[in-house]
Order: sequence, then C-alpha cells, then structure tokens
Amino acid sequence: MDVLYTAEATARGGREGEVVSDDGVLDLSLTLPKELGGPGGDHTNPEQLFAAGYAACFHSALKRVAGKDKLDVHASSITARVSLGIDGQTFGLAVTLVGRFPELDQAQGRELMEKAHQVCPYSRATRGNIDVQLEVAPHSLL
Repeated sequence: MDVLYTAEATARGGREGEVVSDDGVLDLSLTLPKELGGPGGDHTNPEQLFAAGYAACFHSALKRVAGKDKLDVHASSITARVSLGIDGQTFGLAVTLVGRFPELDQAQGRELMEKAHQVCPYSRATRGNIDVQLEVAPHSLL
C-alpha cells in the first residue's frame, strides 16, 4: 500500500480518559455511557468516535461512486450506528449504516450503498470482522 496520510491520536485513561491527536485538533474527554454503567454526560466515547469516522469515510466513498455513476447525491447523508455488545466471552461491535437519499429512489440508494461498501476503507477493514448492515431510509423519514 502506498500511504497517503497517517492520522495519530493518543488515548490516556481508557474509556474514562481522553484522546488527543498529534496536531491538537482532536482533544476530547471520554466518559462511559450510562448504558454501560457510567455517568454519561457531555463527553464522547470510542463508539461515537468510530461511528463518526465510519460515517464520514463511507459518505466520501459513496460520493465518489455516485460521481462515477453520474448520480446527484448533494443532499445525501450517512448515519452510522455502532453497537457494543457481548460476543461469546468477549466484547464485539456491530454497525448499521443508514443512507438518506432525497434525490434517488430506494433501489438506486441501495445499489449505491452496496458499491460504496466495496470501496470504503472502513468497510474493507471491518469486512469479515464485524457485522455491518446497510439500510436506505424510506423517503418519508428523510
């Protein structure tokens, strides 16, 4: 692989600590969510960070594929839902990616999501490791 960019971040304190990028742009406190027995509050957690990164990367891949197919997706969005659960004796992740495409019908949106899933680096990295579901939001929910 020819490396184009390398991101670097450091975590201290685990799920109730902080994460900081090497350039200082990312500087966040982490808190265990209430659902996991923590206090919750106005801090983020690793699952939210992963969801944000996956959604952004997947949307970029989708826009690239749409451009090649000459599809208008200027008002589209991708929502990533990252779930943490127990998988046997260990913790595991599952992801649902939801596409919203006001400009496309359901079938076009689904096809575009499938194509993006083949080229998105996050999708490629997680393939075979975690369950990733693709959904297209009905137009009534846009």
